[in-house]
Formats: sequence, structure tokens, C-alpha cells
Amino acid sequence: MFLTLLNIVLPVVGLTAVGFTMGRRQKTAPEMGFINRANVMVFCPSLVFSALMAHPVSVVEGWPLLIAGTLVVVLPGLVLYGLRPAGISRPAFLLAGMFRNTGNVGIPLMVLAYGNQLLGDIVILFVLSNLLHFSLGLFLLSRGRDSWGWLGNPNVWAAVLGVACAPYAHRIPDFVLTTLEMLGQITIPLMLFTLGVRLSQGRITQIGTALRINGLYLVAGAVCLPVIIWLLPLTPEWKRLVILCGMLPPAVLNYLLTEHYKMDAAAVANVVLFGNVMSVVTIPVVVWFTLAWV
Repeated sequence: MFLTLLNIVLPVVGLTAVGFTMGRRQKTAPEMGFINRANVMVFCPSLVFSALMAHPVSVVEGWPLLIAGTLVVVLPGLVLYGLRPAGISRPAFLLAGMFRNTGNVGIPLMVLAYGNQLLGDIVILFVLSNLLHFSLGLFLLSRGRDSWGWLGNPNVWAAVLGVACAPYAHRIPDFVLTTLEMLGQITIPLMLFTLGVRLSQGRITQIGTALRINGLYLVAGAVCLPVIIWLLPLTPEWKRLVILCGMLPPAVLNYLLTEHYKMDAAAVANVVLFGNVMSVVTIPVVVWFTLAWV
């Protein structure tokens, strides 16, 4: 089991460390804007579409996973609502606690831990988190003024097209599917590399506060996950995916959104940075638990 955990976790840590090292060695802050836009607009949607074509997901049969993916975001927010510590606003605190790093960390970890055959289910959870991030998340940050950002999210539309086109995959020319698959294969290593670069540009301050907040996030996830698993008829494979989703570190996107809405961005950046560093310890434990006991 120990060797299995190393084979799962070390590639994720290693690729992130390469990005971190290269980011730190630059004399000026790396300009990642173009790469990030390409990943969001081209590579990641290609991964979503090609994964759903190769591993079709039935919305009718997969409703428990869809509900679980929603609850694993919403329920921790309800638990955390009355637990806000000093030094961070409630919307910023809730955002970072509800929306986990299902992209940069979650997708590669789940593929390595549970197998490429579940990639369709994995990208559905990722897209669902994205949809909620740009609807419910923006609603929280804008205090009800903005909740339609998901309409411009290419991953959502790639998922819609993937689910709709999967029954007709045999009619799509091979060169189209191969091109999209090759574009999608860029996504996972690039996500980890860019995560490392982003982490390299931050500095952890107020370690006690960051530790306390991330601890609250993990406790909220641990409290909500048994409820979700008890309520829904999830397969063992889906249970593993949902458990890992609920225990991932906060998404880097939380910092970018709070910066845009001028909502305690510095505090969120500190929490996100510390949470992702702390996940080097917590994630192997969660993966071990799902493989050994679920």
C-alpha cells in the first residue's frame, strides 16, 4: 500500500515542484496569463469533451454522482456559515471552504489513484464544481448581484456537448477525436506545473490563522461526507471520488475571484497557499483511506 501511495502522490508533487522551482528561479514574476488562458479556453475543454466521448456518463443513471457533487460543495458551506474566524469576511471564508482544487490537484490525483476508466465521472465532478463556482460562488462574493458567470465557462459547454455527442461518437471522424484527445492530454501536467508556479509567487503569513481555517475546512468536509454517502446510492468508485473531492485543498481560483471582487484577497491567498502545502500531508491519508476502507 505504501508503494501504491507513492506512485499516486509523487507524480503530482513532482510536477508541482518543477513548476514551483522554475517559478522561484525567475528574476521577475513569470507571465502566465497566456498559458492560463490557453488551458482554460482550449486544453481543459478538450479534456472534458474527449473524456466524456471515451468514457460516456449517463445523466439518468449518474444522478447520485451529480447530487453528491453538488452536496459536497453546498453542505460544507452550511456547516461553516456560523464558524467564521476573525480576520476574514464571511463570503471569502465560505468561498475557500466550499470550492476545492478539483482541477489542478483533483483530476490528476483521481486518475492516478482510481484509474483512467473513471475519467468521465472525474471531469463531471470538476465541471459541476466549476458551474457552482461561477454561479453560487459569484453570488456570494457579489452579494447577489452576479451569478451568471458559468454561461461563459467553456468547460460547462464542453461537458454538455460531450454528454450529448457521446452516443454518436462513431459518427465523428477519428482525426477530430484524436486532435481533441491530444489537446486534452496537455491539461493535467500543465495544471500541476502552473499550480507550482502560482505557489512559488506567494508567501505564507499568519500561519496560525491559515492552519485554523484549513482545519475548519477539513472538519466540515469530514462531517458532511458521511451524510452524503448515507443519503445517496453511490457505487464504491463514486464514494472514493466524492470523499477525495471533499478533502482537497482550496482552489487557487478562490484567490483570483476574491481579488476581482476586492473581498479579502490577501487573507484568501494565505489560506489557499497554506492549504495546498498542507495537502502534501493530508491527501495521502485520504487516498489511503479510500483505497483501504471504501
